[in-house]
Amino acid sequence: MAVVTTKTIVLNAIKYSDTSLIVKCLTQKEGVKSYMLRGILKSRKGKLKSAYFQPLTQLEITASHTNKNTLNSIKEARVIYPYSSVPTSIVKQSIVLFLSEILTNIIQEEEENEQLYNYIEASLIWLDTHNSISNFHLLFLLNLSRYLGFYPDVSDSDKSGFNLLEGKFTFSSNDKLTITDKNLTLFKRLLGTNFDAIHTLSFQSKERQIILKIIIQYFELHLDGFRKPKSLAILETVFN
Repeated sequence: MAVVTTKTIVLNAIKYSDTSLIVKCLTQKEGVKSYMLRGILKSRKGKLKSAYFQPLTQLEITASHTNKNTLNSIKEARVIYPYSSVPTSIVKQSIVLFLSEILTNIIQEEEENEQLYNYIEASLIWLDTHNSISNFHLLFLLNLSRYLGFYPDVSDSDKSGFNLLEGKFTFSSNDKLTITDKNLTLFKRLLGTNFDAIHTLSFQSKERQIILKIIIQYFELHLDGFRKPKSLAILETVFN
């Protein structure tokens, strides 16, 4: 057993019994870790507060990590980036819930991936400090694929189709996994865009839904066990 102090992003928290939580976190130093927080829902005097473990909260924790496949424990926690606008914005809250569900699903490795951690951390701070965020989730997911190893190959981008399974541009075909025409045009507008240029992407709500479905299909093809997020319907409602 080792005691570790590390920056952490909360992925999700599940109630265990009437008083406890099981929390899954992405730690900067050791990848994904799960923790048992006993009695946190009844105790008001302890160092740990249940409010610290809302989805995608950014913490610094001191925790006991075991090498075995067991639940770990957190000794201390403090919020290192208190969100200012996320708690008061229904749109931003919906995005956070959607992304936390996806990240919980796809990030499983118990090993350090500092580039991935830094990308998620910086993206969440950007979300909290900007107002033009209706396309944030689209760009976040597409750029996330870079850190997961399957960002689209943008060479040959003048070709008339993009094959989702191969992750590269191709000549158009009747293959269901090749996007063409208007869908391809929408998808290409996201490629190579960073968050500071996101305000230039003036997608209509239906176009946004099309792009999101393309990206989710792309993730399904490249990640074993990827599940379509339940919060997708909430997100679509918010942006309609």
